[in-house]
Amino acid sequence: MARACIVGWAHTPFGRLEDPDVESLMARVSGAALDHAGVETSDVDGIYVGVLNNGFSKQGFEAAQVALGRPELAHVPATRLENACATGSAAIYAALDFVESGRGRIALVIGAEKMTAKSVPETGDILLSASYRKEEADVEGGFAGIFGRIAQQYFQRYGDRSEELAHIAAKNHRSGVANPYAQMRRDFGFEFCHAVSDKNPYVAPPLRRTDCSLISDGAAALVVADEETAATLERAIAFRARQHVNDHLPLSRRDPTAFAGARMAWEKARAEAGVALDDLSFVETHDCFTIAELIEYEAMGLAAPGEGYRIVREGIAEKGGRLPVNPSGGLKSKGHPVGATGVSMHVMTCLQLMNEAGDMQIADPALGGIFNMGGAAVANYVSILERRK
Repeated sequence: MARACIVGWAHTPFGRLEDPDVESLMARVSGAALDHAGVETSDVDGIYVGVLNNGFSKQGFEAAQVALGRPELAHVPATRLENACATGSAAIYAALDFVESGRGRIALVIGAEKMTAKSVPETGDILLSASYRKEEADVEGGFAGIFGRIAQQYFQRYGDRSEELAHIAAKNHRSGVANPYAQMRRDFGFEFCHAVSDKNPYVAPPLRRTDCSLISDGAAALVVADEETAATLERAIAFRARQHVNDHLPLSRRDPTAFAGARMAWEKARAEAGVALDDLSFVETHDCFTIAELIEYEAMGLAAPGEGYRIVREGIAEKGGRLPVNPSGGLKSKGHPVGATGVSMHVMTCLQLMNEAGDMQIADPALGGIFNMGGAAVANYVSILERRK
């Protein structure tokens, strides 16, 4: 089967934006992505939108809103997808299926979220719907509380890794300084991230504020084309592999500290791509909380279970390390507008592979890995990208 390629993209800054709603955020990136790809609006055969919503706005039907910002797209088939924090990747994979099945040549993918219009408690409750409410609705602190529990269980089994979590936070904030799209472009340093203080209190012990990703607004978009069309355009980033593996929604039915679905997705993606982990030039991974990134080191195969701390201590995931992880600053620094995150991670990877990442740039990248997850490692997406032209 012929592979589809990413041929263009666009990205808003992430943060507390003045844009009043998802409609306006999508309008900022839809035309910009098409212009970047060098394709006409009339060339678009399908539109795939990733927005969680789930209470952030009373206005749903986001797929139909794309044409409000780009009227020429009014008669193009448009579909909205939702898969918790992996919503953006779900939209991308649906677009790839559409193009690779031969149903269309060019698809537009948009991921967006407007989160800051809601209060923090309201946001926490909305996000908690990505957990299993029948068993987990009473967790204090929303999704931070879910990952706080995961961290507690991990520490009980493998030892207190608060210091390593602080190093992960410091690493990602340090990298985020170089990201023009990042919400938090500030190097806080290890000492600040490690110490519990008025400015860095516990949110869901043992997780501190600096261990948690940010509430954000933002949007990102990709244009996907079939190989024949991509060959006529200025750029083409191909999927050497893409895999999606799900796991049980209730944490009670699996080991919360293992991220087994993520491990399976990584194993399948490496097998599909025919590569080893050492062949990757860098990875953008889903650090919604620093404990997630630590466990993801183990799930991707960098370390054995319980030994992710070695990756931190040996500097392997640093920008100059053996396998840089989150050179964009990750969700920790860049922000996490839920529907946009998966699309953003693919944009960040494309920038690296095109050597257009500015001060974020990794030297001579060949293969970029992406891990985007929905819920607590329930929906697990792994992409391995390479530059074709």
